[in-house]
Amino acid sequence: MVRQGHEDDHDDDKGGGKRYRAVFISDLHLGTPGCRAEDLLDFLRASSSEHLYLVGDIIDGWQLRRRWYWPQAHNDVVQKLLRRARKGCRVVFVPGNHDEFARGFIGHQFGGIEVVDDAVHLTADGKRLWVTHGDYFDGVIQCAKWLAYVGDNLYEFTLKLNRYLNHLRAKFGLPYWSLSAYLKHKVKKAVNFISDFEQAVAHEAKKRGHQGVVCGHIHHAEIREIEGILYCNDGDWVESLTALVEHHDGRLELVRWGEAAPAQALQTASVRAATA
Repeated sequence: MVRQGHEDDHDDDKGGGKRYRAVFISDLHLGTPGCRAEDLLDFLRASSSEHLYLVGDIIDGWQLRRRWYWPQAHNDVVQKLLRRARKGCRVVFVPGNHDEFARGFIGHQFGGIEVVDDAVHLTADGKRLWVTHGDYFDGVIQCAKWLAYVGDNLYEFTLKLNRYLNHLRAKFGLPYWSLSAYLKHKVKKAVNFISDFEQAVAHEAKKRGHQGVVCGHIHHAEIREIEGILYCNDGDWVESLTALVEHHDGRLELVRWGEAAPAQALQTASVRAATA
């Protein structure tokens, strides 16, 4: 059972902040040292929405089975999400591969949070967006799960090394630098995997008759058009600290939480979806 944290003691959901029609976040990986829970809490406190989609890998069951890690900030994130649902925001949870245990509860609600296999979001300007985590389009997950576990351990090691390197960089006044992102973009197979994944997800959305798709899974935030389909990946809250947001006119935007802004201002990505 999640212990009630201090999030429930403060009525910080009233007024103020950035107001959106919908917010999509995924790959929080609560239960791991890599989760940037405090940054996520800052983002949630600085924004509000009518719809909030949790697009998978919210809780990292894989890592929790190996080693229990659950600090207070992770409790606070859960309490914040439950509070959003109580305050009238529609909160929809689409489980991913790391929290696949929740797929056994599809069709149920917990504290007002709906658990669904996938969802369809209708934007203010009439676009039908298919919402899915995306692991069904990952051949490694589907065909060689043991290899996915190995990759997960290697990723955790990379994150630990990354934290050590950035601690040293900070001492020398150097900005944050992502080792894992660097490796992904330098290794040809990783680049090809991302491209193949995006193509496969967009193709399935088109086959289902949707105008766009929102997914997570690969920790690579992006908005672009693929074969006439609006492909949106909301990134992660381990490194990129990104969310996909819908404005009240239907415009979609990728928001990146500021790394060092004193007032924790929202910094928006340069790419925006066309509102055609």
